[in-house]
Amino acid sequence: MTLRVAVIGAGPSGLAQLRAFQSAAAKGAEIPEVVCFEKQSDWGGLWNYTWRTGLDEYGEPVHCSMYRYLWSNGPKECLEFADYTFEEHFGKPIASYPPRAVLWDYIKGRVEKAGVRDWIRFSTPVRMVTYSNDTEKFTVTAQDLANNTMTSEDFDNVVVSSGHFSTAHVPYFPGLEGFNGRVLHSHDFRDALEFKGKDILIIGRSYSAEDIGSQCYKYGAKSITISYRSAPTGFNWPDNWQEVPLLEKVENKTCTFKDGTKKDFDAIIQCTGYLHHFPFLPDDLRLTTTNRMWTPGLYQGVVWESNPKLMYLGMQDQFYTFNMFDAQAWYARDAIMGRIALPSKAEMDADSQAWLAREAKLESAEDMIYFQGDYVQKLIDQTDYPSFDVDGVNKTFMAWEHHKMDDIMGFRNNGYRSLMTGTMAPAHHTPWLDAMDDSLESYLQTK
Repeated sequence: MTLRVAVIGAGPSGLAQLRAFQSAAAKGAEIPEVVCFEKQSDWGGLWNYTWRTGLDEYGEPVHCSMYRYLWSNGPKECLEFADYTFEEHFGKPIASYPPRAVLWDYIKGRVEKAGVRDWIRFSTPVRMVTYSNDTEKFTVTAQDLANNTMTSEDFDNVVVSSGHFSTAHVPYFPGLEGFNGRVLHSHDFRDALEFKGKDILIIGRSYSAEDIGSQCYKYGAKSITISYRSAPTGFNWPDNWQEVPLLEKVENKTCTFKDGTKKDFDAIIQCTGYLHHFPFLPDDLRLTTTNRMWTPGLYQGVVWESNPKLMYLGMQDQFYTFNMFDAQAWYARDAIMGRIALPSKAEMDADSQAWLAREAKLESAEDMIYFQGDYVQKLIDQTDYPSFDVDGVNKTFMAWEHHKMDDIMGFRNNGYRSLMTGTMAPAHHTPWLDAMDDSLESYLQTK
């Protein structure tokens, strides 16, 4: 009897899982029946942009956390698929920091070539997953939004690939309810032009804070202030930037910080991170974690140790992205198909504890990059995913880190060599600060 596998989410992780099974089928293997449930009307996950915020046309929470004018904040060479290169997709080398529309096109290209779209049920969010010890099967209940119908089906395995950058973590600061301006989370940020000529306060100091602040600067904000909890970013920001300790209170438009300084603002943008949120999973199946380099309870960062028939993809804090999701998806596929024999729960836990002990010693971004590189290498060594130069990816990340420290507003003007083809990326036709059009058509022009 053919196994049935439910994949929850058709973003980069879920699509990696579909491609993994399709790859096995293309090599002659008998694969399970795969059904992917996707709440949006198209694939791509976060990369599938929408102008909507809050709720979508069906009253569902909007998944997208991306915004207009978003460009990759890391080199494309560090996320390139080992089995589908940028050169194959675009027919030529392209610069190292593509806009969102270009990356979405690239993600789509691989799964369009693989022919897996029919495996996906769009506009069909999963409402509940339960597991029966008697039948040893999962029951997946999902809602077809277009037809407003609910169905329940049994599956042998479930792969959760719904991401963890769509449910906003929104802390409270005294007086926010009386702020005489715009308050939003980065999840709902859509267009930097809204803040042209405005004084902007950004709370947080990670990638969203860096990038949204940079976007607002690029499109004409009057000033940008970053409020940090632990330490300043350390970048050499433009003259109209400043970094201050954490916000303490708000009175009308005046914000007071922990060092006693005060300033008036027109808008407060909370770049305060996201929650791992799985409302469709009961307690015994639900991963509970923060955004960290190693997630407790997942053997090999993938297998739910309490029930190894359940897998999670892409749940870690991420330097590696698309190619790490691939490595995880190939591993999950082989575990599901019995190609990889999973050890006992005690052995799985011991392996995870070793990774957790190493995670506890990580101090710098460089430490984290090499840690995650080692993890990706361990996964691909166990499957037939095409091997690639992981150490070369690590070194490209190092160069990226140095370029950001050298010039935070100009780091996207650098290029890197593909670890898959060996081709050096050409310079983009326009420096990033001057490139106001983020469309695919504009990006792919030669000049």
